[in-house]
Amino acid sequence: MEQDLFNDLLQSLKEAKAIAHGEAQPSRRFTVAPPDVKAVREQIGLSQSEFARLMRVSVKTLQNWEQHRRNPTGPAAALLKIVLTAPEIALKTLHP
Repeated sequence: MEQDLFNDLLQSLKEAKAIAHGEAQPSRRFTVAPPDVKAVREQIGLSQSEFARLMRVSVKTLQNWEQHRRNPTGPAAALLKIVLTAPEIALKTLHP
């Protein structure tokens, strides 16, 4: 490894450590807002039980998402984004 590259990496690690210990502020911060599950469901006009079946989750899980007690993660969050962006295609593909 070139010495310059090594020194850059070492400096980055020192900065990361300082940020993690609260000794420095990050240069930028990203926040990702969870989807509004209830709005997505209402936009496509499905009941809670129909939407839960479409998403392949329990009604209780859907209710937790809608009431912001929990947030969808991973594949569920990705699927919600697809449903929000292209509801016709999502419904056609996912509806039994």
